[in-house]
Amino acid sequence: MTITTLSKIQLATAFGILLFWILFFTIGFENPKYPSYYTKFEHSFPLPDAFLCIILFLAFKNRSTTNWKIYTLIASGAMVFLGLCDFSFNILNGMYQVGIIDSMMNAFINIWCVSFGLFQIFYVQKTGD
Repeated sequence: MTITTLSKIQLATAFGILLFWILFFTIGFENPKYPSYYTKFEHSFPLPDAFLCIILFLAFKNRSTTNWKIYTLIASGAMVFLGLCDFSFNILNGMYQVGIIDSMMNAFINIWCVSFGLFQIFYVQKTGD
């Protein structure tokens, strides 16, 4: 995989996060099986996700410079951290048992954040100085 390809995936990830929040605040993702505190928990994510999106955009913008590695590593750490926080909440609160669509969406987001975050770290290490 080239840096150009990876940076396009970073850009798509940032747009995916933005799309999620646009849909969350416009059509909502309410499910009567969600615990009452689910919405409060979700409302703690827009600010860190906005930070992540900015860093992913900066990584994309700087894909032809050495700064790309710095932005990519920052984004990687943020993605793994946010993905694990979300996974921890979901597993501890039964969010993977509220319905097939909700479970698949939650699992995809968690797996994507952790796996793509880790992949970026290994990719940067592989590319050297």
